[in-house]
Amino acid sequence: MRTRLLLSALIVALVMAITPRAEAARGDGSPTDANISFTGRWDASVPTAYVPFWAGAYLTTGFTGRTVKLSQRNTIDLYYSIDGGAWVYIQNVRGTVSLTPTPLATGNHTLRVSYRVVAGSYHGDAVFQGLLLDPGATTYATAAPPKLIEFVGDSITVGTTTSKNALTAYGWLIGERLGVRHTQIAQGGACLVATADGCVGLEASFPKLNPNAGTPNWDFSRYQANAVVLNLGTNDVGHGVSTTTFQASYTHLLQEVRAAYPAAAIFALETFTRRYAAQTRTAVATRNSAGDANVYYVPTEGWLTSANMSDNVHPNDSGHTVIADRLAPIITARL
Repeated sequence: MRTRLLLSALIVALVMAITPRAEAARGDGSPTDANISFTGRWDASVPTAYVPFWAGAYLTTGFTGRTVKLSQRNTIDLYYSIDGGAWVYIQNVRGTVSLTPTPLATGNHTLRVSYRVVAGSYHGDAVFQGLLLDPGATTYATAAPPKLIEFVGDSITVGTTTSKNALTAYGWLIGERLGVRHTQIAQGGACLVATADGCVGLEASFPKLNPNAGTPNWDFSRYQANAVVLNLGTNDVGHGVSTTTFQASYTHLLQEVRAAYPAAAIFALETFTRRYAAQTRTAVATRNSAGDANVYYVPTEGWLTSANMSDNVHPNDSGHTVIADRLAPIITARL
């Protein structure tokens, strides 16, 4: 009997020695670390390298120790904030990237990282390969806000021409102000309708992980939005989209959003240029008549002045703040 017990104990010890314990995978800073929260559409198909698509994706975690570093594949620009402090912008970094050139006080800390969106003429390598921590240090989960708002649009929603791009766009500002998670499913130059001359159409691309790839589709079970804000139509005029086509496509996009997020409040903004305003309003009315009462048209006349614009189309930092001031209460009332 004693021999049998000793043999059983030896087998258990061997199994434990060769089988990775669940605890060992937690808190190590790898992309699969359950303590790291990824907000937005991240490609997690490669467990050693997570890739964000669209604008304004970010990761959040807590960590112990005095230093933290990022493991990056190739050159990228990124923003990071430690312990809720001001965002720090670093450019053209790769490999092991220190985020704490001056070591922190010993204790618990929080970290947020957002990569510059890879689009247009910018071709950085936004690939998260993990965090490097002090010996004996670990990550820990931070409290995630229970609600999420998704902002869908073009370069205005991206934050083009603002000081910190996605981080100074109205969607990010509203999300931070309301204390919710937030995504910016937006791309510079995008239209509502995909056109023969190459304009990316959000009607077709909204369900995608990557706006510039045919597949795969995004898995909407990974998060559910409580509210969705659509701001589309500014670019379609320049690509010859007719009002009839625009209205039908907007109605279909509203159906797509509803299918993805059955309980979300959906807000369709009048474009700040007032392009396709009547068609946007009619698309909302069509959905309301079909029984979807949780879709709302948002007029925006008078929101912006020339002082709030960096050019004839794009709001500047003050313009995005004005939009956030106007839009946040409207969303809050339905959130």
